This record gives sequence, C-alpha cells and structure tokens, in this order.
Amino acid sequence: MPEPHSALHLSVALDGSGWHPAAWREHDARPEALFTARYWADLVAEAERGLLDLVTVEDSLSLQSAHPTEPDERTDQVRGRLDAVLIAARIAPLTRNIGLIPTAVVTHTEPFHLSKAIATLDFVSNGRAGIRVKVSGRADETAHFGRRPLPQLRLGELDSPAGRELLRDLLAEAEDYVEVLRRLWDSWEDDAEIRDIATGRFIDRGKLHYIDFEGSRFSVRGPSITPRPPQGRPVVAALAHRGEPYRLVGRSADLGFVTPRDTGEARSIVAEIRDAQAAAGRTEETVHIFGDLVVFLDGDPGAAADRRARLDQRAGGPYTSDAHVFTGTPAELADLLQEWQQAGLAGFRLRPGTIPHDLEQITRRLVPELQRRSVFRTAYEATTLRGLLGLPRPANRYATSAAGALA
Repeated sequence: MPEPHSALHLSVALDGSGWHPAAWREHDARPEALFTARYWADLVAEAERGLLDLVTVEDSLSLQSAHPTEPDERTDQVRGRLDAVLIAARIAPLTRNIGLIPTAVVTHTEPFHLSKAIATLDFVSNGRAGIRVKVSGRADETAHFGRRPLPQLRLGELDSPAGRELLRDLLAEAEDYVEVLRRLWDSWEDDAEIRDIATGRFIDRGKLHYIDFEGSRFSVRGPSITPRPPQGRPVVAALAHRGEPYRLVGRSADLGFVTPRDTGEARSIVAEIRDAQAAAGRTEETVHIFGDLVVFLDGDPGAAADRRARLDQRAGGPYTSDAHVFTGTPAELADLLQEWQQAGLAGFRLRPGTIPHDLEQITRRLVPELQRRSVFRTAYEATTLRGLLGLPRPANRYATSAAGALA
C-alpha cells in the first residue's frame, strides 16, 4: 500500500454550534441561524478559505442526546438537525474546491436512494462528494421505521455476546450497502450518454448495466437512474472506535476516522486497519486514516482552558468525548498532529469545540502554523475530492463486458 506523504490532510467535522453542548450559548454563536442555508454556507466557506481537504456534516435519525444509545429530555442543549445530504447539495454550488461528506445512517435507509443522492451531489459539486456511512442500533431510531426488531442494548452491553452479534450484523449490512452504492455508481459506463441530435439517441442502452446484487439484506437489480458520477465513485468514509468498525474501514472505506488517545494507540489502530485491508485483498489501494480530535484553541496560553471551564460550568459538568479532547494553542496542536502523523495517520478531522471561534482558530491560526512548517498546502492542487486525497478515479467494473447490459 502507498507510503504516507509528509504533508498532512486536514478536515473539520461540523455539528450545530460546535461539539461542546454549551457552545450555542457563546456570544459569537448564531443559534437563531442553525436551520438556515446561510449558516452552513458560511461555515463551509470558512473551511475552504483555510484550504481544508473536506468537511463532514453530522446527521442522525433521532434527536441529539446526552446518552449515546437513547434519547434524553434535556432542553438546555441543541436539539434538531437539517438533513446532511441536502445541506451539502445546497452549499456545493457556493464552493469550488473543498470536499463535502455528509453523514447518512445506512441501517434504516435504502442504498438505491442514497446512491443517486450522492451521485447528484457529485454532479452539482463537480466531483467533490463523499458519504460517511453510519450504523445505528438505537431503539428510538428503529421505532421510526418499524421494519425490523433490533435488541435494545445500552452502551455498556456492546461487549456482551448479544452486543457483539448486533454490531457484527450492523457492520456486515453496512459492507453490503457500500458494495451496492459502488455497483450502482458503476452501472452507467462513462460514455453511456450519446446526446446525438442527428440520430435521436440520447443514451447507449448497451452501456447501462444491471448490478443484480443478491445479499442477505439487500436485493438490488439496478441500474441507477443517475449517470456515473464525475469521480466515478464518490469517496466512502466511516468512523471507527473498535475492532469491528476497524474492519469495515479496512474492507470497504476509502477514508476512516479513528479516535486514538495517544501515539501508541494511533499506531495500534493503524496496524489493525491495515491488517483488515490486506485480508480483504486491498493492499494496493489507498485507504486514508484520519485521527479525530475535539479542539478548544486560543493563541494565549491558558485562554482555551479558561473558555472550556466556562463552557463546562454552563453545561453543568465537564465535557467528555469519544475522541481525544485537545485544549491549548494552535502551535501546540500542530506539535501533536505531527507527532501522531508519525504513527501512520494520513491526516486529521478536527471537531471545533465552539463555532465560529474554534473553526476560525483552525483556519486562521493552525493552518498558517502548519504551512510555516511546510506540512500543509498553500493552495488547492486539485478540483475533485479524490484528487485532493490522492485517490485515483476507479475504472468502471462493467465497462469491459456487455454481460448483463440492458437490451
């Protein structure tokens, strides 16, 4: 597999007013604008000014909650979201270079619908689309659909036999889902559209293909109703915290987000994903691994810690996260990113503790610091997300054979 480059990839994860639950109460927050297109356009424009590789947009099928596996009744934290895929589609024409990766829960949705939504996003963004696939075993989300029963497990029960079985089933379903997405994106050959006015032929039907996917969870015939996307296949990403999701990244993703706590753990996670990648026969493919960190940044030493303490007081308790929480200066964060890069991480996805403050600290203070160290770009060098990430445009699996083509 390709060796990591000395330059860092850098991205941000956007969620509401920021990742701290009291962020919406900061003086520069815009809680009244959270459900407007302008709000999200402004955030992504700031990320693009910082030359970041991509932004991700969080989503779920239930209201946000202080509990990871069940709803709460809190009214002092942001609740409610706009649809992440539709946000990305709205802001795509307003940006030029930055990658757009919305989140989609694949447990209760159909791959045919999502495939054409992300293909459409790739068209309207001129090749900058991706998708972060997310699984869900939450009972409240299952109840919205009523299609199948799922065992009701709390977070502490994930390591029980029932918890491990549920997680394996959800992730196996996600692997099939990603396979269907990619087959549907390939179901139109690149030159299937003829658009010949003289002969009256708009498409060559011999270059549209049934995918005929038969699995234990999906049966999808195809082809898609949307032509092959500009990138061929948009970038597929996944967040992983433990062994089973690490295998999903290694077997199926182009990009994995992981949550190490230190350099040693980062090195161990990278090794586990690389083993899964090799076992899946993907050794020659590039699978990027980004480290996730929540960040509270200020230029003056101690200022970030004071601000975080104030936010904790407003929230009624100390902030904790599934990811490492960094509090300090942009220069100190740059030191940490370079240290963790040596463990094999290709880049990082930073979660701003508050927005806009920490987002602007990333784009206006951290990025210049990384540029001074010659480890981050000074201009966009590609116009597609695959280009920014150094991923080749994949060949169409159906282009060399007419078998299964539409008559």
